[in-house]
Amino acid sequence: MRPESQQPTAGVVRRGRPGHSLDSLLAVAVAVFNERGFEATSMDELAGRLGVTKSAIYHHVPRKDELLRLALDRALDGLFAVTREPGARAGRAIDRLEHVVRGSVGVLTAELPFVTLLLRVRGNSDVEVAALQRRREFDRIVTGLVSAAAAEGTVRADVPAGVVARLLFGTVNSLTEWYRPDGPLTREQLADAVVATAFSGLRTP
Repeated sequence: MRPESQQPTAGVVRRGRPGHSLDSLLAVAVAVFNERGFEATSMDELAGRLGVTKSAIYHHVPRKDELLRLALDRALDGLFAVTREPGARAGRAIDRLEHVVRGSVGVLTAELPFVTLLLRVRGNSDVEVAALQRRREFDRIVTGLVSAAAAEGTVRADVPAGVVARLLFGTVNSLTEWYRPDGPLTREQLADAVVATAFSGLRTP
């Protein structure tokens, strides 16, 4: 038994081995999940990519799907944080909708690998089902904003709100297929382009 001074203290987060934080582990795991697929990725492969033993990974997480949960929550938490910002909660509905779209582009560009992984989720596990439920909740928030904007007369009402929400975020989500952080567009320029293209056809004259 270890001396009392070496016993783990309740409530203290384990720091992990030097050079292998949970963040660095998660970044590598997400890269491999996107490359090979979650199901096809083994803990042995993750350990090999990191240059550590599997026990070093288990020091941070109890199993592989915990890495998936943390990664999906990171993307989803970013999106929901946008909906709680002042610009998404006050003012005209059309302006709140534009704020959420702009903010979502910002989350995608800042957390590109994590959002890419989120968009590939199909509900094959409890973790994925929970993530899909949160995605649907986010979709309902966006649809509600579209409906409110149509009701106030700032968005054309001849297209169903649910369709508009899907088209808007179909555009945003498509950025994962071609956007590169080292490309010519800044995050702000990318958000401007999405808003200019999408909202020009949505706003009423």
